[in-house]
Amino acid sequence: MTPGWYLRRLGRMSPPEMWWRCVSTGRRWLWRSQIGATDVERAILPGRLTAPLRSLESVPRPAGAAADAAIEAADRIMSGHWRVLAAEMQSTGAEIDWFTDPLTGKRAPDRDYCFAVPYRDESCVGNIKHLWEPSRHQHVTLLGAAYWLTGETRYAERAAAHLQSWWRQNPFLRGVHWTSAIEGGIRLLSWSWTRVLLAGWGGVGDLFDGNRLFHLQLYNHQRYVAAFRSYGSSANNHLIAEMAGLAAASAAFPWFRHSAAWATIAWEELAAQLVLQTHADGLNREQASDYHGFVFDLGLGAAIIGCLAGRSIDDRIWRTLIRMADAAAATLDSAGRAPRMGDGDDGRGILLDAPEQNRWMTMLEAVERLGGAAPWWPGTHPSGSILAAIVSATTRDVPPKRPPTSQLLQRPNLFADAGQAFLRTLPVDPGEEIWCRCDHGPHGFLSIAAHGHADALSIELRVGGIEVLVDPGTYCYHGDAEFRRYFRSTLGHNTLTLDGEDQARQAGPFLWLDAPRSALVATAGLGGGRLATWQAWHDGYRRLRDPVRHFRSVTLDRATRVMEVADWTAARDPHRVQLAFHLGPEIACALLENSAVLRWQRLGEAREAALTLPPELDWRMHRGEMNPPLGWYSTRFGARVPSTTLIGSGSLKPNQRLLSRISLHCDADHSALVREPQLREMIG
Repeated sequence: MTPGWYLRRLGRMSPPEMWWRCVSTGRRWLWRSQIGATDVERAILPGRLTAPLRSLESVPRPAGAAADAAIEAADRIMSGHWRVLAAEMQSTGAEIDWFTDPLTGKRAPDRDYCFAVPYRDESCVGNIKHLWEPSRHQHVTLLGAAYWLTGETRYAERAAAHLQSWWRQNPFLRGVHWTSAIEGGIRLLSWSWTRVLLAGWGGVGDLFDGNRLFHLQLYNHQRYVAAFRSYGSSANNHLIAEMAGLAAASAAFPWFRHSAAWATIAWEELAAQLVLQTHADGLNREQASDYHGFVFDLGLGAAIIGCLAGRSIDDRIWRTLIRMADAAAATLDSAGRAPRMGDGDDGRGILLDAPEQNRWMTMLEAVERLGGAAPWWPGTHPSGSILAAIVSATTRDVPPKRPPTSQLLQRPNLFADAGQAFLRTLPVDPGEEIWCRCDHGPHGFLSIAAHGHADALSIELRVGGIEVLVDPGTYCYHGDAEFRRYFRSTLGHNTLTLDGEDQARQAGPFLWLDAPRSALVATAGLGGGRLATWQAWHDGYRRLRDPVRHFRSVTLDRATRVMEVADWTAARDPHRVQLAFHLGPEIACALLENSAVLRWQRLGEAREAALTLPPELDWRMHRGEMNPPLGWYSTRFGARVPSTTLIGSGSLKPNQRLLSRISLHCDADHSALVREPQLREMIG
């Protein structure tokens, strides 16, 4: 990072945070003397080296598609092949090289003092996300789940071998895996769950309870997380992960003189942060759907370990998890897919079911066992998920957390705090579901809004679960600054860009210098009727010499299946504008002047839509362009594919309206397309 970045980052900190960071810096200097420390015996309480965890041996094992998928995923790991974000980890046998990045092949330092390792420098360590991911040991919990399901010791033995390998190669404070407290917190959670899942294996005591190497790693991980936990402007999901790991480990392994103090800190902070980082309407305050699921995983994962250790769990945790599940259920489309909003790195708090399983359906199935489903929830199509089976068995004695009077009577379509509105057809309407998300929410969480995007007033549109107008996603955090800027930019979303500027200024991969303020003007008909409407504004361009406020309205006519989007500005003078519509990777497009035909396949049948664009702008189609990046869609973290983006450029006068109209009959013989034979010929 440059000196300028440090100055900008300092400007987003409060005085208490500056003090905390000074203390942390001093601690890092002092801890250098503890590199490779091996003294743990004096920290262990006499007679405590037994995990006080209730056994899962009496819990009925789920059978069916979810169990089969988990075993199949574990078998891939056993064969030495498992996916790590956008790369494939290839390792045969029990010993792993934990320092070689599977994406770039670069090997990171393994003996240097951790705080001297420049982990953001790809030339030194490779892609740090792909390097850290296997060391979260969530593939180990998957192996543990396969053992619990089948009783086959080969899964337990491979899980044990991978843990032993990591513990040996990562002495205290040496190498890149000791550079981040969130990574330590997730490992603690994974180890706690692995101990639970392997409880019936004859070697579990030698691996955990009687293993001095584990005692050393466990003790040092807990004191590291407690000492270097996130604070101030960086206390987002990182702090929740750190506290979830510390809470779970202090419950599962209360072996040390500091265990009680760690438990007090961790459980209180975990409950408080779950409440703080969740809007009253139930959505995560980072304005990032992926992190909503991640935080839910962490909270539930720690709470279940606490239950298994006989701990009474704070009601704030249960209530927040149920609110989060309600919010998630309300935002899913007909295919069970969540919105794509803000950053997403495919992170999981715990992994018991196969990674390919729909995490949102697993969430709802688990909470249905915990607190009951709201009557309007989508059908979860119970797959017998492993997580849900364990939740059901371990929370039987937990008082009901959803009194019948607290159940929402109907699905919410407006999230006032998170600033999300959903315009969609009703379950009784004929035809495939039209689902449209309209964003008038805050820019992000805390002063740096680390995982937010410059996406005020952007929209997503899906038809029958197919993404038509998309949020392109995230792609990367480090290693490709130009693509990181693009995927976070205003032009990278379905909204209006003015004078070539983002709504908020990017100052680093997780740093914004300012944030647009957005506000809802009005909604109508979200719950029923022929028309559903939404109108909002944002002032992200107030910093321009001529301050501008952007207004947008969206109207869905459920009867005609037509959606209209209107954009206009409040300003003194005309401004250069770019209006972007990003199409999903499954959508083929033909553009003729300001008319476009969109085509896709669903269940083997052709679907089409007619898109009429504002004639005041000059429209161009872009796909897979590199300089600068334009026309890309991120299928998962670390992966991108070309997709079509329509950009209209021109000048917009104050109060002049740009009207976009999309007809979604989805009929290949739709008359609007017949009138444009050139378009039909172009699209093939």
